[in-house]
Amino acid sequence: MADKPTSAGHVSPPRGLKPHHPTPNYVYLIATCDAGQTRSYVGWTTDLEKRLAAHNAGTGAKSTRGRQWRLIHSEVFKTRGEAMAREYALKKDRSARRALMHAAGLDGGSV
Repeated sequence: MADKPTSAGHVSPPRGLKPHHPTPNYVYLIATCDAGQTRSYVGWTTDLEKRLAAHNAGTGAKSTRGRQWRLIHSEVFKTRGEAMAREYALKKDRSARRALMHAAGLDGGSV
């Protein structure tokens, strides 16, 4: 059966199928929240809570293992490509990372 346009001119999805909602892609900045020198890490994910839990459980990125982390900043993007491009730019731009950390009340440390 062909899809029928609705009164607004939109095509409804076939019966039993839900309309596709794109998964949001997040770029995030986390910082250590335990004793020692403050460190930061930039990454991207589709699930911020799950990813932060992975970092804190020691199953996240290798460079984040053995420390406790908290979310400092996040941005949402429609596509994975946009998120990955922003992650790359933020990883390269240490002054932008420092500014975000400063805005969160964290000064000093290593970015």
